[in-house]
Amino acid sequence: MQMPALDLAFAPPVITGTSSREATDILFVSLLDVCRRHEPELEAVLHGRANISGMSPELMARALQVQGIWFQLISIAEQNTAMRRRRQIERGQGRDALTGSFSAVLAEAVRRRIPAGEIHALLKTLRIRPTLTAHPTEAKRVTVLEKFRRIYLLLRELELPRWTERERTALMADLRDQIELVWMTGELHLEKPSVEQEVAWGLHFFDETLFEMLPEVLVSLEESLRAHYPDETFEVPAFFQFGSWIGGDRDGNPFVTAAVTRATLRRNALASLRRYRDGVTALGRTLSITERSLRVPETFRAELEQRLAVSGDPRGIARRNPGEPYRQFLTCIQRRLEATIARNEGDAITGAPDYSDADSLITDLRVLEQGLAAARCPSLATDLVRPVRRMVEIFRFSTVRLDIRENTTRTTRALQALWALGHGDDAPAPDVDSPVWRAWLDAELARPREGARSFQALPDEARETLETFALVGAMRQDLDREAFGAFVLSMTHSVADILGVYLLAKEAGLFLDAAGVEICPLPVVPLFETIDDLRAAPAIMRELLAVPVVRRSTRWQGGVQEVMIGYSDSNKDGGYVAANWELAKAQARLTAVGEAAGVPIAFFHGRGGSVSRGGAPTARAIAAQPPGSIRGRFRTTEQGEVVSFKYANRGTAAYQMELLASSVLAHALTSERDREPRPDFDDALEALSGASRAAYVKLIAHPDLVTYFGAASPLDEIALLNIGSRPARRFGARSLADLRAIPWVFAWAQNRHVITGWYGVGSALQSFLEVRGEAGEALLRRMFAESCLLRLILDEVEKTLLTVDLAIARDFAGLVEDAGVRDAIFPMIEAEYHLTCAMVCRVSGDATVAERFPQYRARLQKRLPVIDQVSREQVELLRRFRREEDPARREALKSALLLSINCTAVGFGATG
Repeated sequence: MQMPALDLAFAPPVITGTSSREATDILFVSLLDVCRRHEPELEAVLHGRANISGMSPELMARALQVQGIWFQLISIAEQNTAMRRRRQIERGQGRDALTGSFSAVLAEAVRRRIPAGEIHALLKTLRIRPTLTAHPTEAKRVTVLEKFRRIYLLLRELELPRWTERERTALMADLRDQIELVWMTGELHLEKPSVEQEVAWGLHFFDETLFEMLPEVLVSLEESLRAHYPDETFEVPAFFQFGSWIGGDRDGNPFVTAAVTRATLRRNALASLRRYRDGVTALGRTLSITERSLRVPETFRAELEQRLAVSGDPRGIARRNPGEPYRQFLTCIQRRLEATIARNEGDAITGAPDYSDADSLITDLRVLEQGLAAARCPSLATDLVRPVRRMVEIFRFSTVRLDIRENTTRTTRALQALWALGHGDDAPAPDVDSPVWRAWLDAELARPREGARSFQALPDEARETLETFALVGAMRQDLDREAFGAFVLSMTHSVADILGVYLLAKEAGLFLDAAGVEICPLPVVPLFETIDDLRAAPAIMRELLAVPVVRRSTRWQGGVQEVMIGYSDSNKDGGYVAANWELAKAQARLTAVGEAAGVPIAFFHGRGGSVSRGGAPTARAIAAQPPGSIRGRFRTTEQGEVVSFKYANRGTAAYQMELLASSVLAHALTSERDREPRPDFDDALEALSGASRAAYVKLIAHPDLVTYFGAASPLDEIALLNIGSRPARRFGARSLADLRAIPWVFAWAQNRHVITGWYGVGSALQSFLEVRGEAGEALLRRMFAESCLLRLILDEVEKTLLTVDLAIARDFAGLVEDAGVRDAIFPMIEAEYHLTCAMVCRVSGDATVAERFPQYRARLQKRLPVIDQVSREQVELLRRFRREEDPARREALKSALLLSINCTAVGFGATG
């Protein structure tokens, strides 16, 4: 890797341009200074001149750590540069020219003469919810994230020209100090994180950026609407909220219990409540309005008297702020918030009124806004109070909407335990696919429940499952009606699987009973993950939406049925092309099912950070969804390194949230206008999908593949990284089918095969061209230019191919001791790689792979020399680690090995 040719004798330049060079130079100088202070022998590593293979394991670990830190600093410089470029575009060309902004989308809507009425209707149904998942693939600890955040802020400060040389020197010293602290802290978790630590990791991003910046996204949309539809008045709802699985994802994680979920909900609530308290306290300091200088509206005085009357201390509040009615009102709010916080901390304040829910707090803040507006202070109401009120509308008393996730294996076992409870232990439960089982579910769902039932006689696992459902009902009442998002059912295979969840909810007392009509208030979201399940999904949902209790519940929940689709397991199941095509088909068919049933279906996209798990540029990924499949409702998972990349810094967070929301808005407004049915394109994609899947399955079904993969990758060693609380395998088995998608993708990326992002594509394209000849090639060229889906697939395949290194992959293959196994698998991968490179270039017309992505290639070229070096060292570390028997030497090798895995992941910007 070519490092900046700098010396500490030269002062770093002021950051003035849009290039990342100045920022990179500053960061490199600072890191070099820290290196010279602590490990001067590693300076050659930073300059790319060292061969670390001869180092001791301890020094090798330090060398790998410094390379990992450098990758992080490069990313910070690039994020900083991207923000400056966006600001430069907005200053020079106006916000309409800023790709990914609401202004750009609405300017296009005006150009297309989309009527304001359509915008009004869309805003009423617009719902966007990124969801932080419970299995972060983030290798950085929270304490390290905080230090990198500080580095980013200092780099931004150094852009400003106002500093004297003395002040700039102080800023540079602070920057060096933060890098030094990262150096000495270490990025790796020494122990596997607990669920509680994962919760803290997730809340970190809300405390640092999201509480403040998400309300700004709503403001940005309001401003853009006023600018482009000036004659209209729009009501922008709190359409953008965050979901979370952290503390609620029980699927394969034995550490998530009902007690852990309850504690998570309290912590989530306290995070938002404390932020509201800070906001209200700041308003109290600011709104020092005296009635001697402003005529206070009588309506507001009446509202204040009501609040004082129930405050428990009306005279004390009045004496504290005499003649300052707005401060008195805010004191009433503040004391109720204090009491609410105390209640959630378990220390109720005697006699003090609290807030039973977020709606009451929202009402109080609206009264304050109206009181200021009526007193002819509308800007104070809008600029000061409204941001706090919008924050409460978005985050309520829960910060996130917590999903509960469980798999059908666990829910079925709980149902079987209920069957045994009602029929006797000697009566075996019917087969879950049998008509008898379905008839039992229907009968139990229709049978009224009288009073609470005891489940003490149930096995521990079944009782724990039912206690979780009971917790949902209790916490919705005690905490916030929107504390929960949904129950996500992994491994859904049938209607009976879904109805079983409804029955568990009913047995736990979660159902509402209005005039004898039973309703489940918690949405049940089936997750279809494998290709077979995606194909079965339309028939399953057609049958499900005809069940009365489901229709009643869906209507009560807002009239929309959500379905989750999995990008990771479908890719692992059928390869990249087949997964993308089957996901697109499933969405189109499910959308039609919803329309026929009169119940719109919204999609929850289970994406990961890497291309293999659905990761792709936000705007293009959304644009490639089938027409009519979004309609303003969009949920997606945000995992691990994606969360820190998007939300660690305020400017980046605001941009990423607006990009997501504006892309959804654009799809809803234009997708059905722009894309006419193209049966010839669909037919071609079907053919490509089938051929690609056949080639992919031939590889993964090879009897030697599991042996090869385990030996030629750090699959087992990744489990030692301590980057998540849950196991790598759902049920502890050792089969490929049971292996989770994250370590599957992670390990293939580490060994530089990266088959999950491209394998089978070359065979598919070659087969298509052999069968269809010149007409087929012309069709593929046309699709490359006009099909959003095929273009997205091929673009991401080409980017992935740049990360493959066959020479390094061959070194990893050398770890396979059985030459027969090695020679059976590696040549298949090598041949398919060369074929794929040739075929994608033939379709795109480019001379080399990914030729049309110069910026991506440039970013990758900054990193590849070091990544390649680390990959080669990882091969040797794996060989030594697996052979070492001495515990002390093995531990030293393990530390270096894990740092090599972490360093490679950081370099590529993705793990699983």
